[in-house]
Amino acid sequence: MAFRLSNNLIGILNAVTFLLSVPILGAGIWLGARGDGTECERYLSAPVIALGVFLMVISIAGLVGACCRVTWLLWVYLVAMFVLIVVLFCFTVFAFVVTNKGAGEVVSDRGYKEYRLGDYSNWLQKRVESSKNWNKIRSCLQDGKVCKSLQDKNETWTQFMRSDLSPIESGCCKPPTSCGYTYVGGTQWTPAIATNSTDPDCKTWSNDASGLCYGCQSCKAGVVATFKRDWKRVAIVNIVFLVFIVIVYSVGCCAFRNNRRDGNAYRGGWKGGYA
Repeated sequence: MAFRLSNNLIGILNAVTFLLSVPILGAGIWLGARGDGTECERYLSAPVIALGVFLMVISIAGLVGACCRVTWLLWVYLVAMFVLIVVLFCFTVFAFVVTNKGAGEVVSDRGYKEYRLGDYSNWLQKRVESSKNWNKIRSCLQDGKVCKSLQDKNETWTQFMRSDLSPIESGCCKPPTSCGYTYVGGTQWTPAIATNSTDPDCKTWSNDASGLCYGCQSCKAGVVATFKRDWKRVAIVNIVFLVFIVIVYSVGCCAFRNNRRDGNAYRGGWKGGYA
C-alpha cells in the first residue's frame, strides 16, 4: 500500500529535526568539555545537551514510526509532542505573567535609564536575590566582561550622559545617579563628599574592575530587566512555534490513524486468507 501524505510529511519533518539535533547536541558537549570555558558556558551545557538528546530521540521515534509503520513508536512520538505542547503553552503564559510588571526609569538629561529591583515581579526578584543564583549570575557577568566596553571608552561626561546603556551596563557598570558620584572616565567614579541618598548601592560601588556594582541591587535589577526583555521575545517566538507544533501534531495523528487502519486491514486480510 502506498504511503499516505501524512506519513511522508511526518517522515520529512522528523528527518530535518534529527539533522538539527546533531549540531545542538555537539554544541552542548563542546561547551561542557572546553578546558578554558567559563562557568556560565559549563552551566549552559547541560540544558543544551538535554535539548539535543530530546530532539534526537523524538525525531527518530517519529521517523521510524511514520515511515516503517511502527504504530507504538508513533504513539510514543504523539504523547511526547502533546507533553511538549502543554509545556510550551504553560511556559508562554507564565512568561507573560511574570514580565508584565516593571520598567526602567527615565533620568533627566540622560540617555540611559535607572533600574530598581522592587519595580519587577516578586517571582523574578526572589530568583535573582537568592544567593545561590546570584553568585552564578555574577560569575557569568564577570566572565563575560559586560563592563569592558565602558572601561575601554575614553568619553567626556557629556558623551557619557548621552550613552544608550543596556540595563546591565546601567545597573552593574556605574553607580546609581542618586548617589551623586563624579564621573572620571570609563568605569572610574569619585564618591560624593556628602549625599542625601539612602540607596545602599552608594556604599557598595567599587572602582575595582572586579567589583564595580556587581553586588548592587541596581545590578540585579538590570539583570531582571534583561530577563524580562528576553523572556518576552521567547514567549512571542513560542506562540509561532506552538502553532507549528500543533499542525505537526495534527498531521502525526493522521499518520497514526493510517498506521492503525493499515494494520487492521492487514490482519483482516491475513485472517481472511485462512477462512
